Amino acid sequence: MVSTQVFEQSVQIKAPATTVERCITDLNLMHRWLNPALRCYPVGDWNTDIGGKSRFVIEVPLIKPTLNSTVVEREPGLVVWGFEGFFKGQDRWECQPNQSGTCLLNRFEFEIPNPIISWGFKTFAEKFTKEDMQAQLRRLKQVAENI
Repeated sequence: MVSTQVFEQSVQIKAPATTVERCITDLNLMHRWLNPALRCYPVGDWNTDIGGKSRFVIEVPLIKPTLNSTVVEREPGLVVWGFEGFFKGQDRWECQPNQSGTCLLNRFEFEIPNPIISWGFKTFAEKFTKEDMQAQLRRLKQVAENI
């Protein structure tokens, strides 16, 4: 049985929502806060409109796991990538303006259909993935606050 997992975290950023959103939608800015082992490659021209396609590749020797993603929901301050590959699910980035700047909410919701990959993820990568997602938010905060 395949079960859906959800990793959700948020960070308060002292920057306007438009600046935070730019950090999520501008590919050059994105590569400043993504894990250095994770690269995002556009499929065709880069865009974050609904239907925009990209590939997220974990740059590890030999296997280079890849997630093919498509923007499935888009509004001002909101980008949701749907993806398929060794994971199936969505990665939601939502900018919530407030008096202190912006609260950025990231919700990674996924399932791993292959039981062997699911076991490997649970055993070796789940804790690292959660920690890395939190580190990414800290790096994104730094990028946004320094623009």
